[in-house]
Amino acid sequence: MSQSFDASRSLTAFEQDSTLVAVIEMSQSKWLVAAVIPGVERQPLKKLGANADALLKLLQRWQDEARKAGRTVRRIVCAYEAGRDGFWLARWLQARAIEAYVIHAASIAVSREHRRAKTDRIDTELLMRSFLGWLRGEKRHCSMVAIPTMAEEDARRPSRERESLVGEQTRIVNRIKAVLALFGIGGFNPRLRKAAQKLATLHTAEGTPLPENAHAELRRDLERLRLVHDQIHIIESERLRRLALAPAATTRPHAMVRLIARVFGVGIETADMLVNEALARKLRDRKAVARYAGLTGAPDESGKRRREKGLARAGNGRVRRGMIQLAWRFLIFQKDSRLVRWFRERTADGRSTTRKTMIVALARKLLIALWRLATTGEITEGLRLRPAGT
Repeated sequence: MSQSFDASRSLTAFEQDSTLVAVIEMSQSKWLVAAVIPGVERQPLKKLGANADALLKLLQRWQDEARKAGRTVRRIVCAYEAGRDGFWLARWLQARAIEAYVIHAASIAVSREHRRAKTDRIDTELLMRSFLGWLRGEKRHCSMVAIPTMAEEDARRPSRERESLVGEQTRIVNRIKAVLALFGIGGFNPRLRKAAQKLATLHTAEGTPLPENAHAELRRDLERLRLVHDQIHIIESERLRRLALAPAATTRPHAMVRLIARVFGVGIETADMLVNEALARKLRDRKAVARYAGLTGAPDESGKRRREKGLARAGNGRVRRGMIQLAWRFLIFQKDSRLVRWFRERTADGRSTTRKTMIVALARKLLIALWRLATTGEITEGLRLRPAGT
């Protein structure tokens, strides 16, 4: 990623007398902005339309209030929760010399009461308390999300769009098969190129042609399926074209994709997803890599109680799903690698529950191995690579 900082605490000294602190509770149509203004006893709370220019004017007005109170504001910091609006506002504010941070929503501690008051005003108070603690350098108040550049965000779009289209393709296929099952028809493959022609020859279990409305519905579904298939093919072709045109020495993400794709069992799609979602980020160490993918455990310990609740799932779901799928493929394509030998030693009992548990551990180790390969060039023992340029 473009930024490198400690997400758990601020590394800049917090001077309360010269720092204007603001937090924003965002919705689709309205923003609620709270602030702590140097020299001003009240803590203002202002509702705005979802407009960045109005927010900038409000911050400038509060800066003038601090000046009238005899304080000079040398630093303006803003924060809001990560959500639907993404990072555009943070980049927009940073371009105007305002420090902007995006708070990881799940890192803010909230009351565990079964029924608790929940309003935008209370949310801004929670945000302000957590953000002030983070600015003071105190750990565990909240965590910040690294703000990507627009280019880094755009690089993720093809892989995410393809994932969405593949899911849509599966839903269409399942819907076609479900409609045909209502008439006792099985064995029809909607993915075939000549599926539309074959549809006209189908007969129900009673020996009659498909009813008119059902036939029309299936024909439209097949047209939709063909469109989705073509769009997936366009995305894949465009990715290969960009990789071929990008100079290997000057574009770090493309070079990492090429390197990861050389590993037997890893395709271009998986390599592109891993690089743009995880490996191109400036992650601190192997623990941060595993934690970002949500492949770490979630222990539940209190008093004599000791149990494991499974995966934390607090990280990137795309990386986690992709790595678990890759770990199963790894057992086929990298049989002689140290990681696969480690997995087989620990699953020698043949129990399916053991294999399901240890495949997650293998996925974690494999992700760390790929991260080291992409960032330092370190190759895990026994890892087979395709020749360069293939």
